[in-house]
Amino acid sequence: MSTRSPHDTKPAPGGGTAPQLVPAVERAVRLLDHLAGLRRPQPLAELSRALDMPKSSLHGLLHTLVALGLATRSERGEYALGARPVQWAGAFGRQSGVVDAFDAAAEQIPTLREEAIMLAVLDGPEVLYLACRPGTRALAVNFRVGGRFPASCTSSGKALLATLTAARVRELMGGRPLPRLTRHSVGSVAALLRQLELFRAQGYAVDDEETADGMHCFGAPVFAAGRSEAVAAVAVSLIKASTSARRRDEVVGAIRELAARVSQRLGA
Repeated sequence: MSTRSPHDTKPAPGGGTAPQLVPAVERAVRLLDHLAGLRRPQPLAELSRALDMPKSSLHGLLHTLVALGLATRSERGEYALGARPVQWAGAFGRQSGVVDAFDAAAEQIPTLREEAIMLAVLDGPEVLYLACRPGTRALAVNFRVGGRFPASCTSSGKALLATLTAARVRELMGGRPLPRLTRHSVGSVAALLRQLELFRAQGYAVDDEETADGMHCFGAPVFAAGRSEAVAAVAVSLIKASTSARRRDEVVGAIRELAARVSQRLGA
């Protein structure tokens, strides 16, 4: 969630000062960011407290967002993110070319045909899924286009974070306790940075039951021409109890190959 004030300014490309943010738009984006991070819908009173916004102003914003399909309101008066932002996530993927590159490259790797694979980008401290291809086995988590998870818990998020500097990772995590989805989730930024150092060296990231109990996930970064930081990451999710060490090694090699093929299609 953005912490910038509506009165913050940035240097313009040619010097001087860029225009100020429009307060109403900034408030709407703050609200949408908050709704996107919720694990369950929230009533107006909780939203007001969380965002430190008056109920009267918030009610007007929510009414508009619901009317535009950007938010939903239940019969109990609880609000959640609407379906329309999912369309935008898909549009971003199409326009950037990364989803087409992912789809084409995935078809060339038979090892992954039975597995659940995902394409994600970093959005603040979270990952946003741009493409998901389900596997033949049911998983504990239903990955979907437009879905979000804490980057610190997921293999795709860790793969992306491993291409950033430690200072940038700390900035993204915001100095807050890391969200924990299971008892295995990494608990501190210091521990996360140690993980990222290992993942950077080995070329892929691991989520060992950090997103969901019983799931073992592996992610690899995707690069584009002229970029030192990853533009996306691909990941594969396995059922830990039924995956042999040999199969795991095969899948790790395949997800790294997928990342390399997608990167090649993006000019890296």
